[in-house]
Amino acid sequence: MRKTTLLAAAALLGSPGLTLAQNTAEENNPNVDAPFVRNIRADRPGQTITAQVLQPGRVQLETGFQRQFGGTSLAQSLSAGTLRIGFFNSMELRVTQGYFHNGPTVLTEAGAVEARGYAPVVVGTKLMLSPNYDTRTQVAILVEAAVPNTGSAGLRSSTWAPGGRLLVSEQIGERYGLEANFGFSQRGVTAKDISNGQFLGTLALNGPLTDKTGFFVEAYGGGRSNLSTGTTTGLYWRPIPQMRVDVTAGQAISGLAAGTSTVGAGLTFKLGQ
Repeated sequence: MRKTTLLAAAALLGSPGLTLAQNTAEENNPNVDAPFVRNIRADRPGQTITAQVLQPGRVQLETGFQRQFGGTSLAQSLSAGTLRIGFFNSMELRVTQGYFHNGPTVLTEAGAVEARGYAPVVVGTKLMLSPNYDTRTQVAILVEAAVPNTGSAGLRSSTWAPGGRLLVSEQIGERYGLEANFGFSQRGVTAKDISNGQFLGTLALNGPLTDKTGFFVEAYGGGRSNLSTGTTTGLYWRPIPQMRVDVTAGQAISGLAAGTSTVGAGLTFKLGQ
């Protein structure tokens, strides 16, 4: 009897351990089904890039158009696309390229050329620092660089143009999110280029208005000796879980671009669960 009791107690005590051992870290995470981490998230619009890293096998295409006007600069229209691919080891690969529909005339080795056409190709990666993909606090590092001798004649560069950001996302409740970026970029790879590099800081809040619509609001600042600041606001709509449509408006408040306004729209598509 005593032996039978001990065996029964051992079985009861051992059962939970066996059950937990069969579950993955994702299955044991109570936040895995939160709308903030399940709904499609984009690295557009605005200056802020989300700390979300795509899981292996997932692909996301983000496209958009922006019109810039007012202030002291030439009015410009820009289209851009970013391809994001989830890779192994908590890593995401990225390729971005923009297209300037018009631009000022610049001097190149070939003579005067209008700065319009394709911008340099930007390649990069996000590296996840968070313990898992669905944690409430997400932290990642973004490293990217504009590739030399890519893009149209008036826009290309002969040297690499590297940059990096620390990306932080904090989930608020089940649906809202606070996103922050802290970054630095430069044109070139010499010590002089570093001394002329530009800092960037952003803070954005996003969340739902209904089950399929939501809002985005952001404040940003960048520069070095002279700080440029501005704001961006927008609305988004998810007609299906794998697609998001957004519209945005922005205003530069201080710095060289003070008084410049922007309006834009974009589409985001996701493949994979």
